[in-house]
Amino acid sequence: MGRVTRRAFTVAALSTLTITQAAAAAPAAPQPPGALRTGRSRRAAAEMRGMWLATVDNRDWPSRTGLGAARQRAELTALLDAAVRRRLNTVFLQVRPTADALWPSPYEPWSQWLTGTQGRNPGWDPLGTAVGEAHARGLKLHAWFNPYRVALHDDPSRLVASHPARRHPDWVVRYGGKLYYNPGLPEVRAFVRKAMLDAVRRYPVDGVHFDDYFYPYPVAGQSFDDAAAYDRHGGAFASRAAWRRDNIDRLVRETAEGIRRLRPGTEFGISPFGVWRNASSDPRGSDTRAGVETYDDLYADTRTWVRKGWIDYIVPQLYWAIGTAAADYATLVPWWARVARGSRTRLYVGEALYKAGDAAQGKAWRDPDELSRHLALAEKYPEVRGHVFFAAKDVAADPSGAMARVVADHYRQPASPPR
Repeated sequence: MGRVTRRAFTVAALSTLTITQAAAAAPAAPQPPGALRTGRSRRAAAEMRGMWLATVDNRDWPSRTGLGAARQRAELTALLDAAVRRRLNTVFLQVRPTADALWPSPYEPWSQWLTGTQGRNPGWDPLGTAVGEAHARGLKLHAWFNPYRVALHDDPSRLVASHPARRHPDWVVRYGGKLYYNPGLPEVRAFVRKAMLDAVRRYPVDGVHFDDYFYPYPVAGQSFDDAAAYDRHGGAFASRAAWRRDNIDRLVRETAEGIRRLRPGTEFGISPFGVWRNASSDPRGSDTRAGVETYDDLYADTRTWVRKGWIDYIVPQLYWAIGTAAADYATLVPWWARVARGSRTRLYVGEALYKAGDAAQGKAWRDPDELSRHLALAEKYPEVRGHVFFAAKDVAADPSGAMARVVADHYRQPASPPR
C-alpha cells in the first residue's frame, strides 16, 4: 500500500489474524430493492455520528506536507464542511500522531506531517483553529492522541535534536522498524500524560481520544525489549503480561483524572481493536477466532475499562463485514452491547468506511449497502449509541457511495451526540 497510515496499521495487524479474504467474503443475505430504506426504527435525537480525521503520514489532512498555512486551513475546513453535509456531529482530530504536536506545545516538537520537517513552526495553530471552526459549525471536536508511538522509523537520529526521545534515549524501544516510548517506565507515563494534557489545558476540546495503539501490535520473531523496566518495576506482578496491563490501566486512569481536574465535563474515550479476547481464551470473550486479542497482545484490558467506568465512551473498531467467519460484525456488536450494559461507559461502533468499494477487501465490501446494514443491525441494541467512521477523506469523497447510503438510510435529520 506504500503509505503508513492507520488503515495500513490496521491491515498489518489484521494480517496476523486467522482471517482470510475468502472468509471475509461471506455475502449478506440478499434484500429486495429499497429494503434498507423502509421500516426503520428511528433512534433518539442524541447519537454519536463521528469521523476520524487522521494526520499521520498525511492520511486525511494535510493532503501533503509543506503546504502554506492558508491552504492547510482551507483543506481542514473543507473536511469539517463535509462532516456537516453528512449530518455528522463529532470530529476526532489526530493532534499527536508520533510524539509530536499540532499545537504550540512546550513539551514536544511541531509535527512533521505539517511542514515536512519535525519542529518547524507551520505559521498557525491547527488545533486551536480546528476547535474554533468545528464549534462554529456546530460540531464537537475530540483531540486524538497516540500515547506511546514515537516514529514510523527506528532511527533516533532522524528526530529533531530537541526531541524528548533523543534527550532520554533510555525511554525508547526499537520494535518492528519503529520507535516507541516504553509504557513500563513511570517517568514516561508521567511525561506523555503531561504532554497530552497540555492541549486540554489550552483549548476547550470536547473530548480526549486514544485509538488502538498501546503496546505495539505483535511482530513475528521480535520481542518488545522492556526486560530492564520489568525487573525494576514489575516485582509485584505474577507475570510480565499482568505488569504490562497494569501499566496501560494506570495510563487510562491517570489520564481520566487529569482531564477531570483540568477541564471538567471534557469526555475521555478510546477506540480499541475490536476483539478483547476470543471465547477460546476466556469464556467471557467473543465467539471469534481473531489472531490478535487486545488483552493478550496489546495489553489493553478494554472490557475492564468499560465495566469499571474508567472512560466515558468506547469505540471498538469493528472493521469486519457481516458474515466474516473469524470476526463477524453481527457477533461483535451484541458482545460489546453486553459489555456496556449497566455501565456508565457509552458504546459507539467504529466503522470501516475506507473498505467500502475496495475490491481487495472481499465481496461484502463491494456492496455499497454493507455499511448501512451495519447501522441497521446495531439499531437492535440500545447500548449502541452511535457510530464513528474511518476516515475523513472517505467521508468527503465517498467514491463507492456507501456514506451517502448511510446518510439517506439513517441520518435524515441532524442529531446531537449523547452526553
